[in-house]
Amino acid sequence: MPIVNRVAAFAEEIAEWRHDLHAHPELDYDVHRTAGIVADKLKAFGCDEVVTGIGRTGVVGVIRGSKPGTKVIGMRADMDALPIVEETGKAYASTTPGKMHACGHDGHTSMLLGAAKYLAETRNFAGTAVVIFQPAEEGGGGGKAMVDDGMMDRFGITEVYGMHNMPGMPVGQFGLRTGPLMAAADRFTIEIQGLGAHAANPHGSIDTVVIVGQIINAFQAIVARNVNPLESAVVSTTYIRAGEAFNILPQTATLRGTVRTLNKDVQDMIERRMSEIVHGICAMHGATATVDYARGYPVTCNHDSPTQFAASVAGSVVGQDKVDTHLAPTMGAEDFSYMLEARPGAFIFVGNGDTAGLHHPAYDFDDHVIPIGVSYWAKLIETGMPA
Repeated sequence: MPIVNRVAAFAEEIAEWRHDLHAHPELDYDVHRTAGIVADKLKAFGCDEVVTGIGRTGVVGVIRGSKPGTKVIGMRADMDALPIVEETGKAYASTTPGKMHACGHDGHTSMLLGAAKYLAETRNFAGTAVVIFQPAEEGGGGGKAMVDDGMMDRFGITEVYGMHNMPGMPVGQFGLRTGPLMAAADRFTIEIQGLGAHAANPHGSIDTVVIVGQIINAFQAIVARNVNPLESAVVSTTYIRAGEAFNILPQTATLRGTVRTLNKDVQDMIERRMSEIVHGICAMHGATATVDYARGYPVTCNHDSPTQFAASVAGSVVGQDKVDTHLAPTMGAEDFSYMLEARPGAFIFVGNGDTAGLHHPAYDFDDHVIPIGVSYWAKLIETGMPA
């Protein structure tokens, strides 16, 4: 496995950085300690520019190659953790109750810091490398915040790349695909107004519980009967609230959930059908409803040429036979999608081995991935902008 020698030499140091970040997880945009560490290290590495406060708490570092060039490649890592109680039992486990790095962002941040250290030392490229450390990936839209802050234009980024670990994929392997790789993530809230009554007198009610049951069942028919079987979609009701007592039929009910799609036409159709179903079922029972359907992260869609380039770089690190260029899309979501809407680029998965799944309390990033990921970033720059 042709890991960059210099990277292999300080892989243990990078792991120590990760363990420190893992022990001190921070949520959403409140990543002040993490962002401060990132900024301090980038300055110590000798980056030409280090800018904080992009997208509220994001950090951007600029490294210019030994020769000038017109290309500016951005590389992004996420910094935030999750509100989960950790169950790894590791010596470096979270010291903050109720928060943990259950998605590997500690590893992502550390690997990109390792790449910045290497690139600032060697500068064996012609152009500019921009390292992007993003807050609030876990639902807060930090990627959009950084784009909206003018990051792409401010730093002249011409291409942008992202990487995420994947449990279940062996360490030493990569996976990606051209086109939709991760789903759009929408969310809905439905408020139903019926008529409450004593549970012994249901004929005097407009029973919101019965209405809720019919709506949930009907939602499943959207995917089963309205979505082309060759397309992908998920409609999941994840929250139901109705009533307070065993002997009262509740007057109101609330449903919440998520919709995942890989195609905008399917996304539009599902939003329309959900509204039709809710209002139709409520009208049938004499109830009323409001439907709040909120578009979330868009589809993470890899661009053709950058995807081929990313695959070739990954192959140069682990061997082309260890790079799956037709990885099946996942219905999870990623706000790197906003960066891919702003610039050409590609998102790639790197194997994390046989570990607990993402967002699981027993999950931990595998330190053996570090030299692989750092080498990928380093070669992305040196191959994409050869000196």
